[in-house]
Amino acid sequence: MHKYLGKLAVLYQGNGDVEPYQQLAIRLSVPLYNVLDVNAAEDFFITWRDGCLKLLDKELLKKGGLTVDVAPRAGEQRSWPAPKDGALAQAVGRKTRTVLDATAGWGQDSLHMFRMGYEVTCIERSPLMAELLADGFIRLSQQDWVQRLSLEPPKLLRGNSIELMANLEISPDCIYIDPMFPPKRKKSALAKKSMTILRDLLGDDEDKEQLFAAAMAATGKRVVVKSPDHAGPLGEPSESFSGKLLRYDVYLKGSKYV
Repeated sequence: MHKYLGKLAVLYQGNGDVEPYQQLAIRLSVPLYNVLDVNAAEDFFITWRDGCLKLLDKELLKKGGLTVDVAPRAGEQRSWPAPKDGALAQAVGRKTRTVLDATAGWGQDSLHMFRMGYEVTCIERSPLMAELLADGFIRLSQQDWVQRLSLEPPKLLRGNSIELMANLEISPDCIYIDPMFPPKRKKSALAKKSMTILRDLLGDDEDKEQLFAAAMAATGKRVVVKSPDHAGPLGEPSESFSGKLLRYDVYLKGSKYV
C-alpha cells in the first residue's frame, strides 16, 4: 500500500484545467477530490493556489497552506550572491563550489545555499516533497533576478539518496544532510508547522547512519550534517559550527570521522 494512501488527497475545486491535478494524483497514487469533503479520511490535501503548489492541513484550510518559499529569508541580503555569512556557510566552506543536499525537504537550506552562490543539486525521496520542490524551482526560475542573471535553479533528483549517491558521475565538493531526528521528549511550542507535517506524513529518518556513510563515500571533500542541539553527532566531526538551536557538524574526506 502506498504510504500516502488514507493520509493525502489531491484537491481540485474547479481551479482551471483538471488534467494537471489528475496527473498529480496518479503520480502520488492518491485520490482526486473535486470538492472538499470534511468527512474525508485524509488529513492533508495538495492543490494549486495563488500560483503555487500547496500542502493543506484539513484543520487549517483557511490559513493558506504550506509551499516551498523561494523568497530570501528575513534579514537576508537580496543581492546575488548573498554573503557567505553564518554557521551554514562556515560549515559548507567558502571555497566549496558544488553542494549536494541529500535530504532536501522543504528546500530552505538548498535555496539559501543557492542564493549564496553555490551550485546546488537536491535529492528528495518523498514523492510528495519532490512535487512541492519541483513547483518551487519552476517559480524560482521565473523570478526576475534569476532570469536577469541567467541563473539555473537547483537541480532536483528524485529517489533514495543512498542509492543515488552511490552512482554519481561527479563527486560534489560538499554533501549536506539534514536528517529528521526524533524530537525532544518535551515537545517545543515553537515547533514549525512545516516540520510537524513532514513528520506526520514521512516519519523520522531511520537510516541516517547509512545515509551518512554513503555521503562520506560519495563526497569530494566534505560532509555537513545539520542536527538539533540536543542530538549527538553521527561520527567524530572535524569541526562544528553552532546556530540558533542547531549545529552543523563537518566531516572532512580522508579524516578520522568515526
